[in-house]
Amino acid sequence: MQDDSMRDWPEVRAWRKAKRAELIERRLALPATDGAEAAAVVANLRAAEVPELATGLIGFYWPFKREIDLRPFVRDCLKTGARAALPVVVEKGRPVEFWAWQPRMKMKPGIWNIPVPAERAPVQPDVLLVALVGFDEAGYRLGYGGGYYDRTLAALSPRPLTLGLGFELGRLPTIHPQPHDIPLDAIVTERGIAWHRSRGRPLSDTAEGYASPPCFLHELDCT
Repeated sequence: MQDDSMRDWPEVRAWRKAKRAELIERRLALPATDGAEAAAVVANLRAAEVPELATGLIGFYWPFKREIDLRPFVRDCLKTGARAALPVVVEKGRPVEFWAWQPRMKMKPGIWNIPVPAERAPVQPDVLLVALVGFDEAGYRLGYGGGYYDRTLAALSPRPLTLGLGFELGRLPTIHPQPHDIPLDAIVTERGIAWHRSRGRPLSDTAEGYASPPCFLHELDCT
């Protein structure tokens, strides 16, 4: 059951700051030599068979603080005809831009020294793969607290399909969502994939083939 007792934004913000630090510490403590959990997340993403990942434009992220490294997966997607882009903070407090990315292209340090393409080539993603610090049962994401994801998703039109990727250690009953928080369409972890929406719409409003009911891939009774 969700705890909705926190309704004051300063209180929620303080709670998120503490929870964010706790979850990042737990993620950093994962054994560096054991990539089984990360590999399982990527395997579940592949198993979802999202059409946009095969032929669309994929907005993804450069791994930071032991986030799941999607670069090998995205390289495979490029071989099937997809294109890729990385988020770039061009102005503090504004939506990010997505700049076209290819393997072995020239990069430069961006915010927090995360590599970004050296040349500005803005594009519009069809699907976003978003890193999770934490997430809740309703599909809301706990990130790094900068608000860039929510501002960006609110500004993108048409809205891309948005999938969050993280570890089960980040699962929370609720992040105490606020009016500015935008939920993800699906959450992918080492346990499986859970669909919540499709481009922000309830699953009952769409007939897209990959918009299955919220469930985990290994559960046989989720049809």
